[in-house]
Amino acid sequence: MCSGNFAKCLGITLLPLAIICVICNIMLFFPGGKVVDESSDITDEVFYFGGILGSGVLMIFPALVFLGLKNNDCCGCCGNESCGKRFAMFSSILFAAAGAVGAGYSVAVSCVALNRGPKCFTYFSGTNHTEYPFADGNYLSNSTLWDLCNGPGDVITWHLTLFSILLVTGLVQVGLCAFQVINGLIGTICGDCCGCCGSS
Repeated sequence: MCSGNFAKCLGITLLPLAIICVICNIMLFFPGGKVVDESSDITDEVFYFGGILGSGVLMIFPALVFLGLKNNDCCGCCGNESCGKRFAMFSSILFAAAGAVGAGYSVAVSCVALNRGPKCFTYFSGTNHTEYPFADGNYLSNSTLWDLCNGPGDVITWHLTLFSILLVTGLVQVGLCAFQVINGLIGTICGDCCGCCGSS
């Protein structure tokens, strides 16, 4: 398989993953599936936009670049048919690195959010404002602590599910971008113009 074809496959995979991350981040603005009165009642890490910016917007650009690599014109660069394609594959390495940084940011935000736990109403705070009832991820291994949260909705399951999706998706995106870095290096060194090179 040409490195351009492989990059296209990566782009096709990254686009839906980016959309999933954006949707998850948006859903986190509604803790427990509920609309809250104050933005201060939403978990702080949601406003870091790890899914929207990191694994979303910053991942869409590399995905589109990867999708377009196969269709890049590979002929007519200083008499060297493959140099245009080699440059395109080299530039894809930079986009892949940017995508990996964005996804890594989303992973870091998700880890912090999962460890810290959600903001929720507690028996101590009532329903006037939310607070963080957990510390150092203790609620992850001890589900009996979940009783400390008194809403909104099933906020703990909501928090865990969505940030876990962001975490796993971000890790997959980092892995795919790493594959493209390797693929881009191969395309840069060996060339990728299968049809063009094959016809010469």
